[in-house]
Amino acid sequence: MDFALTEELAMIRDMAQDFAENELMPLATEHDRNAKIDPSVFAKMGELSLWGLTIPEEFGGVGMNNLALSLVLEEINRACASTGVTLSVHASLVCSPINKWGTDAQKKEWLPKLATGEIIGAYSLTEAVSGSDAAALIATADKDGDEWVLNGTKLFVTTGEQAGLFVIYMRTDQTASKAKGITAFLVPRDTPGFKVGKAEKKTGIRGSSTNELVMDNVRLSADMILGEVNKGFHLAMDTLDGGRIGIASQSLGIGRACLEAAIKYANEREQFGKTIGNFQAIQWKLADMSTQLDASRLMTHKAAWLRDNGLESGRTASQAKLMASKMANFCADECLQIHGGAGYTDDFHVERLFRDARITEIYEGATDVQRIVIARSLLRS
Repeated sequence: MDFALTEELAMIRDMAQDFAENELMPLATEHDRNAKIDPSVFAKMGELSLWGLTIPEEFGGVGMNNLALSLVLEEINRACASTGVTLSVHASLVCSPINKWGTDAQKKEWLPKLATGEIIGAYSLTEAVSGSDAAALIATADKDGDEWVLNGTKLFVTTGEQAGLFVIYMRTDQTASKAKGITAFLVPRDTPGFKVGKAEKKTGIRGSSTNELVMDNVRLSADMILGEVNKGFHLAMDTLDGGRIGIASQSLGIGRACLEAAIKYANEREQFGKTIGNFQAIQWKLADMSTQLDASRLMTHKAAWLRDNGLESGRTASQAKLMASKMANFCADECLQIHGGAGYTDDFHVERLFRDARITEIYEGATDVQRIVIARSLLRS
């Protein structure tokens, strides 16, 4: 068992770290306050080929694997979680299923544009009636001759304001059981009848837009179906396995940023004639934060390795997402506590980390859902 990164993986990580520290980190607070990511960030990510990191070289990508993406996402999220989730959704929930399930024509049409960042991808499964119960969605796609007509509203769509292509899950069979009548569609932003609706005002990851989508008689040809008709739910769940590795990686970045901020403050802040890092109470907090962070990283990298090698990764992806998201929130809480009253002000970026961390236990499968997925897998084995 070798825990060392290959030279190529180390280079990719170091490149992402350099970008995150020198160009992204100085803008993170601005992204949060303005509720918008600076367009120059997206352009630079295109220059660095980050948008196409996992897209095959034949379609203009870098051809790297899920472990490489995890390494990059940790570095990006350490600097700015809003930018990090944008990249995670683009790579894990859009590029990955198109590459795995798309037709040759779909790959040739969309992957080169996604690889350069000419268009950014978004994923849409959730509705007002379907959150954790994803199969309960009711937005419809009805066959009309050679076309499909889409109607309904979707919620909580990450990158809705910036995305140029949406992977959207619709009900195509009203008579089938909930999970067996769902189909995935590729919906370009400029499709008539398709509208990006209101933006949500969020507690954290404010730089990342979160929108509703409204479809009013959106007409699509059959070649915009991703995968097979009425088999989209399996596609969605398989895709979310990769997405959960992405959110686990986001959690690593947030947790690491919290630990680093806590160490820095513990070495600077003086009370009772010494720096607070000399007090055992603070030392124990740092020790627990570091231990949970390292354990979460090992679990996340294992999940990525399993997926890269075509092995069953669903349970491990859920375990990684469960462990890492709880770790990120633990580290954020301890970091703010170490900073005391100062951490509760926006003079320090700790309060942003605290707010950003909370969502990791909610989206792409809440903590309780991960426990259900893990338990069902154990009971079947």
